[in-house]
Amino acid sequence: MKMPIILIDNGHGKETPGKRSPDGSFREYRYAREIAAGIASVLTIEGYSAFLLVKEEEDVPLKDRVERVKAYCRHYGTANVILVSVHVNAAANSGWNNARGWSVYTSPGVTESDKLATALHAAAVDELEKGSYKETFAAGKQKPVRSDWSDGDPDWEAAFYMLTKTPCVAVLTENLFQDNKEDVEFLRSDAGKGAIINLHVEGIERYLKSKK
Repeated sequence: MKMPIILIDNGHGKETPGKRSPDGSFREYRYAREIAAGIASVLTIEGYSAFLLVKEEEDVPLKDRVERVKAYCRHYGTANVILVSVHVNAAANSGWNNARGWSVYTSPGVTESDKLATALHAAAVDELEKGSYKETFAAGKQKPVRSDWSDGDPDWEAAFYMLTKTPCVAVLTENLFQDNKEDVEFLRSDAGKGAIINLHVEGIERYLKSKK
């Protein structure tokens, strides 16, 4: 694999309805941009070619985001581009909920994206379940990392537009829940932000090193 081009996408825009905590103190678009910028910054410092796919605060339509990815693929070669889209999850019910945890998604079926997702999942387990923050989640009934092993790997599968319409390796992460009070408290803390950035960087690096 040549020097990879790492595209970090961030969910939604400041005008997107919903996509916030029930009390309005947490906004997904703002958080996702902060985390995406942090991931790209650390990767760049470590010598990788990492770029933010969306620099605007306004929402960029999914079709336009996909076209941006395709432009990178045409220029650098599809095999040399990977995409990680950063989001924050929410339960189906309104108000505060009990659902919590981190998860990673790929498109349906067996693809190269599954390998990146598995590397990210392993990094998330190390960071949130085994690392310094395990006590943060110890009292909860749910593990801090959500897994779906039904098809032999830990990622969840969904026909998300950014995953099915982009030609390169692509995953989408859901970084805890914006309608869970404990998750929001962790996400807003400096330690929590650092943990989320670190697990992305570590997961991406594990995947890239496996390709050498």
